[in-house]
Amino acid sequence: MPTYPKNLSTATDTIGISTNIIWWNRIALFVVFFWFGFLKIIHISPAEGLVTRLHEATISPFISIEKFLVLLGVIECAIGVLWLLPKLTKVAFWLFILQMFTTFLPLLFLPKDTWQNMMVLTLTGQYIIKNVVLIASALTIYKTVLE
Repeated sequence: MPTYPKNLSTATDTIGISTNIIWWNRIALFVVFFWFGFLKIIHISPAEGLVTRLHEATISPFISIEKFLVLLGVIECAIGVLWLLPKLTKVAFWLFILQMFTTFLPLLFLPKDTWQNMMVLTLTGQYIIKNVVLIASALTIYKTVLE
């Protein structure tokens, strides 16, 4: 059973803090996705080598790397912008989940890039695993839409 604040002042403060936290999460996701996506569009992303190797291991017969990098960048920028539009949170969340799924693929398809040995990640692997924090942030936002 949920607990409620004993006085209205506390309830108002809690609602204000929750709203601020959700907006900070939205802004953080926007910054990360728009920034990283834009770097892919203009072909200066430090992740370009990893994306290229994953592309070669998976979908290269279907789309050129040049087109794929721009497409991925545009999708990431769009996800970032969608997080700033509360009415489109569900769309942002599910596009985000699809994109997050792809970010974990190098752990399976590119083990030399992502693992030093059993349970020891390379710096690239650590870069990928940190996405669990982004997932937690997105889930925090998504949960508020469901309430």
